[in-house]
Amino acid sequence: MNEKYCIIMAGGIGSRFWPLSKNNYPKQFLDVLGTGKSFIRSTFERFNPVVPAENFLVVTNAAYRDLVLEHIPELKPNQVLCEPMRRNTAPCIAYATWRIKSRCNKASVVVTPADHLVTNEVEFQKVISTGFDFVEQPEHANALMTIGIRPSRPETGYGYIEVDPAKQPKHEHEVVEMASFKEKPDLERAKQFVAAGNFYWNSGIFIWSLEGITNAFHNSLPDMEQLFESGAHLFGTDKEQAFINEKFAQCENISIDYGVMERSDCRYTIPADFGWSDIGTWGSLYTHAAHDNYGNALRGKVVTADLKNSVVNIEPGVEAIVQGLDHCLVAYRDNSFLVCRLDDEQRIKEWVAELEK
Repeated sequence: MNEKYCIIMAGGIGSRFWPLSKNNYPKQFLDVLGTGKSFIRSTFERFNPVVPAENFLVVTNAAYRDLVLEHIPELKPNQVLCEPMRRNTAPCIAYATWRIKSRCNKASVVVTPADHLVTNEVEFQKVISTGFDFVEQPEHANALMTIGIRPSRPETGYGYIEVDPAKQPKHEHEVVEMASFKEKPDLERAKQFVAAGNFYWNSGIFIWSLEGITNAFHNSLPDMEQLFESGAHLFGTDKEQAFINEKFAQCENISIDYGVMERSDCRYTIPADFGWSDIGTWGSLYTHAAHDNYGNALRGKVVTADLKNSVVNIEPGVEAIVQGLDHCLVAYRDNSFLVCRLDDEQRIKEWVAELEK
């Protein structure tokens, strides 16, 4: 049986969640749903029944190293891998892959973002275990798997996984071949995907064997493979960080989806339903938050009047009165203030970039 590893990708800044999520304290370290746990803490606890604590690796920005250890004290400092810059998910995963290769020859690996919501963790762990079992079979050594989520609505904020209608799963937890990835669609196309019944949301959670992902880098991103292989003897030593600091910028800035998954002919998915959301936007937070009698999701010391279907999120120690809004977002943190329509939340990233100029 292969050793099981979990790679948590935790280097983003979650700019669509501004002003709660900022460079100095990004979204993965926040408790935006009021559960009493940050996203990254919940992620660790969700995978820990399947993967031992010593086999977790968190890839993050060097500035967040201490925050990771604060939120997951079960980890040792050498389990936090520090990227010197953001280069998208393929270099992030390659870095962690070569660290695992320095420790063992055979492993099964699950890769996950740090900031997802899962409401049915028992079902989630069954799905992850099914994925591990599949990639550990010799005939599936090169299989690259992503978890597909059965769509509950025509969502334009997620990418989609297409499955051949003739190969649709007939049983729960059945692994099926993937036909293609579809980028985030407009509303009309999203409605077509949901109506067709053979499209699933792309969760961004991946499962593969160490051998499988190494071969995939060799076939699809050979320059990146050669770069990390050139320092293979340094991983797990005190010279690893210097090598990464010097070489990481040479990695192509590309996602694992574009760089590896789309170029593979050995792709699989497990269509699943375990109450998943990536909580990537204020709108997705609104969907999962508790609402008052007027459809508002409120956090902080707030008095409302004639407020409907809105999000108000005010940091502790600040008071707010909000009146006369419908389907709007009001947020305040660290002397930064946002008011906009929820329908326009996709523009927040653009507005923040303008503000930073």
